[in-house]
Amino acid sequence: MSKAHTLPVLRSLLLMLIFAGFSAASAQQPASSPDQNHPDQDQDQAATTLKVNVNIVQLFFNVKDKKGALIPSLTKDDFQILEDGKPQTIKYFAAESNLPLTLGILIDSSGSQARVLDMEKQVGGEFLSQILREKDLAFVLSFDVNVDLLQDFTSSVHALKAALNTARINTAGGSGGGIPGLGGGTVPTIGTPKGTLLYDAVYLASHDELAQQVGRKAMILLTDGEDQGSQLKIKDAIEAAQKSDSIVYVLLCADRGFYGGFGGYSGDSDMKKLTQETGGRVIEVGNKLDKLKAGFDQIANELRSQYNIGYGSTNTALDGTFRKVEIHANNKDYKIQSRSGYYAVPKRD
Repeated sequence: MSKAHTLPVLRSLLLMLIFAGFSAASAQQPASSPDQNHPDQDQDQAATTLKVNVNIVQLFFNVKDKKGALIPSLTKDDFQILEDGKPQTIKYFAAESNLPLTLGILIDSSGSQARVLDMEKQVGGEFLSQILREKDLAFVLSFDVNVDLLQDFTSSVHALKAALNTARINTAGGSGGGIPGLGGGTVPTIGTPKGTLLYDAVYLASHDELAQQVGRKAMILLTDGEDQGSQLKIKDAIEAAQKSDSIVYVLLCADRGFYGGFGGYSGDSDMKKLTQETGGRVIEVGNKLDKLKAGFDQIANELRSQYNIGYGSTNTALDGTFRKVEIHANNKDYKIQSRSGYYAVPKRD
């Protein structure tokens, strides 16, 4: 898309979506009998049928040693998996470094990012050139007093870079009203100052964008982690990301000078919770170009070094509840980086 358009974030719509319990069924995929003669075909099928049926749970994860180095070439016999504390039988296992990737780039364009935004756009563009392959898709979204979709899903690195470069610092709008999507109005708020609709952005990127896709999905936030004025809470953002089966990474670009350098900054806490629950992590960048480049490199390596594990849950009730999932390596020195669980939702008709 050549023009940015504002995502629909009316308060009433957001609350309706939450209480209606809309969710993505991407945690489930149908059980299938792998064809040993066509392993690549089986992996493609696993990627493209996540929403079709009921009771196979799929997770992507990384394995690291004590020093944080990625561990390749493991097999399913190296792992045990538990759901709500109960052992599960592994039905599917593969290293998925070449499986198509669906990626969301969310860039903070609020006032606190004024001195780091250009750096984020430059290095973010370089990352997209490095990570995206022919079958991959990505979108770009900015958030400030509004949430704006700058580029919908495309495999064009050129279009994605162009969208990133349109991001501008926006502090206008205050606590004003207006209808998002019909002329760039702001999200209505009641008595709450607006400036960084971070939680709303994560929810919308998850629910409106990534939940509609299948396969391997990730979201990268370039932000200081400070939310101001969102209609939704951090727990809503986390739940939406989990339901869309998306891994969330945060490159914490915090210009401490903006906060006066004396303890006014506190965005890292919620960002750590968001990433830990979804299988990603926070990477501290500050306002340093070299740290931002290194952070993007680390994310690229992790996304291309994932394992994919699937199991048939012993709890067959599709009751919408959250199920805690633990992956344990037999080697106790290995650390697993994975999302904390999934929502057992039925497929959509």
